[in-house]
Amino acid sequence: MFEGLFQPMHLLVILGIALLVFGPKKLPELGKGLGESIRGFKDALSSGAASSANPAPPPESKPAEPPSPPGQNPGQTP
Repeated sequence: MFEGLFQPMHLLVILGIALLVFGPKKLPELGKGLGESIRGFKDALSSGAASSANPAPPPESKPAEPPSPPGQNPGQTP
């Protein structure tokens, strides 16, 4: 289905359209931002895989406060 989708001529046409849409000054900034985001995503995946091997203990939960009587704010003392 996707055989021959990214042939050199297709990539040149896509690059030309991107150059027309974003301009020559903005295109390097977009490439840099895309590269940084991909790098961050890979770092997050690798750190996530490392942390899944050593999972953190679950946070301690406080006991729930009983509901306040009607007409009284939770921070108010009787």
